[in-house]
Amino acid sequence: MAAVCLVSCKEDISTLVSAENAHPKQKDLDGEFFGVRKILGDGNCFYRAFCFAYLESIFHIPRALERFKQKIIQSGQVLAVAGFEESSFIHHLDTVVNVVEECQADEQESTLLKLFNDSAVSDGVVQYLRLLTSAHLQNFADFFCNFVEAPDLQVYCRQEVEVMAMECDHVDILALSQALDVGLHIVSLEGEQQQLVHYIIPEGAQPSLHLLYQSSHYNILYQRPELKNTSPLSPN
Repeated sequence: MAAVCLVSCKEDISTLVSAENAHPKQKDLDGEFFGVRKILGDGNCFYRAFCFAYLESIFHIPRALERFKQKIIQSGQVLAVAGFEESSFIHHLDTVVNVVEECQADEQESTLLKLFNDSAVSDGVVQYLRLLTSAHLQNFADFFCNFVEAPDLQVYCRQEVEVMAMECDHVDILALSQALDVGLHIVSLEGEQQQLVHYIIPEGAQPSLHLLYQSSHYNILYQRPELKNTSPLSPN
């Protein structure tokens, strides 16, 4: 049996839709982005896309890779403060650190793609990001409890955030973004608006990565070079 593709090679943006099933906002999407990298729709797509896209964005910036590695190492303390036993997360933390170190040691971007298509490695990264998201939510419970419908934030984290294959909500995205100090830009094809809907998380941040949201699924987008220094919220 062929291995499941968790993260695809970069493809032309036109591959998102078929000619007979074109999306009304496709033209606007084509005008802003030239490529897409498709992520398996297994309920973990946001976390997988987030980490791959961020590492790809800093792949050739040694200082940024080292800074991210140190951030991950230090984030173990965030989980400890939230009450997690080290034995419950240290293996997954080490997996993320090992991925970064392999990126540092090998300047071939194909290494990153290979790592994220190794299910044990890729899922280990996802699991750690889920635990870190949960810890950040709980450490700032006074703020985040206002955005969670569940009666108990800890129960929400245990049932909706930490469990693999559970789709993430906006509050989880904000928590992970804050925990790792990584800004992101989400482009949504949902809703009845005639134009694309743009979200910058956290608000006002300079995004390091771009994700497409459609039908409860996330893929990675690649912005056209001539638009890289413009705000996605600015009128054309």
